[in-house]
Amino acid sequence: MADRVRGLKGPTVATWMDFARAAGAALALAALISRPAAAGPPFRTDDPEPVDYQHYEFYTFTTGTHVSGDTSGVGPAWEFNYGLIPNGQFHIVAPLAFDSPAGGPSQFGYGDTELGFKYRFIDEDSNGSRPMVGVFPLLEIPTGDQASGLGAGHVRLYLPVWLQKSFGDWTTYGGGGYWVNHGGGTDDQDYWFFGWLLQKKVTEKLVVGGEIFHQTADTIGGKDSTGFNIGAVYDFDEHNHLLVSAGRGLQNASETNLYSWYVGYQITK
Repeated sequence: MADRVRGLKGPTVATWMDFARAAGAALALAALISRPAAAGPPFRTDDPEPVDYQHYEFYTFTTGTHVSGDTSGVGPAWEFNYGLIPNGQFHIVAPLAFDSPAGGPSQFGYGDTELGFKYRFIDEDSNGSRPMVGVFPLLEIPTGDQASGLGAGHVRLYLPVWLQKSFGDWTTYGGGGYWVNHGGGTDDQDYWFFGWLLQKKVTEKLVVGGEIFHQTADTIGGKDSTGFNIGAVYDFDEHNHLLVSAGRGLQNASETNLYSWYVGYQITK
């Protein structure tokens, strides 16, 4: 989500952002030394598994990325997924966004709204080699203020394909697709995003995992990026879950991802 963000000014925003970064790092460390209830969050790599028919997931979260001279992201933000049909879920993210450039005023306000629909068209063969396969197109609506760094300023569309396979306590999933990202008189350009993740069920309540991802340049004259995240989800009970991850870039990190975080609370039913 951090790559999808671009207003209230003043020290309160900077103070909140410092707290969010510290909390994210502390929670991620605690989780790693202490199952995702669903895949996707807290990772950038998604999976093909939709919410069960007539069930839902609700997230409250913050996520962001720090690069040389700027920190941006969303939070608080809210995500809602609903099993609208068998094998298909409706998806919406409504974020408050922030942008804190070095030497400039911090900005805070409503960001770009995300809509999507995940559909699984091949189910996993638990006794064989066939993976689960699905699509999850996302539409980014430019409701954020581009001039304040809180939105893209134009409609964006992501067209990915995701695969997943489980082996006992281990699950791996990944894939990727193409972002349609040009328009609005900006330097933005279309780009590719791919990711792959491996996770393990450590206890009945905890799964930990790690992902690696790659993205081609999303602006004219921009740079490709490769990075990783390590994270976990802890199930307090059947309906309440804590999600954390932290990571950084491995390629062109100063321009794309010196460090990033995700901290969220999920309710499922």
